[in-house]
Amino acid sequence: MIEAKRSTCIVTGGAGFIGCALSGELVRRFDRVIVIDSMHPQVHTTPERPKALAASAELVVGDVAEPAVWELVLDSALPTCIIHLAAETGTGQSLTQSTRHVRANLMGTSVMLDALSRRDIVPDQFVLTSSRAVYGEGAWRTAEGALVYPGQRDAEQLEAGEWDFPGLSFEEFSCGKTVPTPTNIYAATKLAQEHLLSAWVQAYGSSLDIARLQNVYGPGQALQNSYTGIVCLFARLAQSKERIELYEDGEMLRDFVYIEDVTSALIAAIDAPHEAVRTFDVGSGRRGTISEAAHILARHYDAPEPRVSGAYRQGDVRHAACDISPTLQMLQWAPRWTLEKGLHALCDWMEKA
Repeated sequence: MIEAKRSTCIVTGGAGFIGCALSGELVRRFDRVIVIDSMHPQVHTTPERPKALAASAELVVGDVAEPAVWELVLDSALPTCIIHLAAETGTGQSLTQSTRHVRANLMGTSVMLDALSRRDIVPDQFVLTSSRAVYGEGAWRTAEGALVYPGQRDAEQLEAGEWDFPGLSFEEFSCGKTVPTPTNIYAATKLAQEHLLSAWVQAYGSSLDIARLQNVYGPGQALQNSYTGIVCLFARLAQSKERIELYEDGEMLRDFVYIEDVTSALIAAIDAPHEAVRTFDVGSGRRGTISEAAHILARHYDAPEPRVSGAYRQGDVRHAACDISPTLQMLQWAPRWTLEKGLHALCDWMEKA
């Protein structure tokens, strides 16, 4: 059941993939929904308003790292909720364009908080979309059962094709147990975002939901963006009847979570107010390999069989999957989409896009 409408919600980066998918539910819950988005060409092919953005959502084209943008928005709005989606997300790109990621992810967050402080505005609730990337390689278990943190795989190990950590088995991420150990600039900035917002809301008496998202995919992704995610890359290759090249040995574990499951988790958090800081993992609850996703897509398009290339990318983690059981207990939410069903839905959308 939807609550009565509650004042104003500001969504940063809200004209993007997740923001557009979320917008329909937001306009049903808030009197005003204001979307701030820079409409960066890496994400948006044109500067025009996305058709998927709810019609009644107000779009302000601007950079959240610019104080003037916040002054303009806050001149007419007293936000009760801020959903902070705006971020540079390229994992590999962040290693060569660190300033860009720091500016968008950290300056964008700090400028927002300073603008609120100047006007003595304390929203009731913040929601931050963070990332599974903050965990890095995460925790692994020894044969004796002890948990260890092996750290980042180095160039020598990767060059030798030693993809796993000898004698260790991967342990699923869990926000209440796994210590974050970022292995790339993007991940480091997302963890810093969490810390910035956590400090601010606890000082001012607001609340914060931190949603650490696994690999999100589905209709609405920016297909032209080479950093949008491996699922879209594989789908484009298969659709063109090209062979998908699998990095490492193709057996990297990932938790691919469909966009509708992500938006329903965020809405569940918005609908269940709380105090202080609440962190939770959002995934499908099922781990799968990169190879499995590639083979589903190749079969869908009758494309050539995927092939292991042995190539690798610095900053990538070997495995990434999470334990969502704490999230299931925390929120009135559960994922509904299987990987195969979601991939077919993505392909259907791509064929019409």
